[in-house]
Amino acid sequence: MEKAVVITGLTKQFSNGRGIQNIDLTIDQGEIVGILGPNGAGKTTLLKCLTGLTSPDSGKVELFGVELQSNYKEAIRPVGALIGPAVAYENMSPYKNLKMISRLYSGITDTDIEKVLQQTGLTPYKNEKISSFSMGMKQRFGIASALISKPRLIVLDEPTNGLDIDGLLLLRKTIQEISIHSGVTLVISSHHISELEKLCNRFCFLIQGAASFYEAGSEPLEDVYVKKIGAAGR
Repeated sequence: MEKAVVITGLTKQFSNGRGIQNIDLTIDQGEIVGILGPNGAGKTTLLKCLTGLTSPDSGKVELFGVELQSNYKEAIRPVGALIGPAVAYENMSPYKNLKMISRLYSGITDTDIEKVLQQTGLTPYKNEKISSFSMGMKQRFGIASALISKPRLIVLDEPTNGLDIDGLLLLRKTIQEISIHSGVTLVISSHHISELEKLCNRFCFLIQGAASFYEAGSEPLEDVYVKKIGAAGR
């Protein structure tokens, strides 16, 4: 099976002592991997290194066999990501924003834009200005912007932030559909343990910058998380 992500010896340290240390992580095409850990454990740092938004101090990231650091444009082409607050032209509508984004890629049609709007529950609001949106609605747009390029790898950092119950259910349905029908690989960080448990095949726990792993199984994920936190002395 093709490797979507191969991370080797990845280290990024900050002056406050936080960061990640010597992370090794391999993700097969089609997997959904959840990233869990306490605040400050390095989840966002890992995802920023994975998408080239932050340069590591050492180590290597390969995406579909292409090294990110030495060949960024080629490596990042099949990746869609939402890391941090959604970025948009707020005086424009979701439809017009996605239309602008679509011009950066070949083969994205108006039908594709309408599909992404439907997947994220934005169709009724597609012509409204984003400046009028709530935090949760802006988050939905951010997820839409990560999907519009038809990526093979989707990276979502805390995608459930600000979402109401309807938004959570819709996000879950969308992730399950694109995983099943398109074979897309997803890497998702979240504090919503129960939501990740419903979605993911495998989990990466980041605790004090170090990683440990768990395959989805019979033991409740929350129990596994508590044990790993306890074993780390937190």
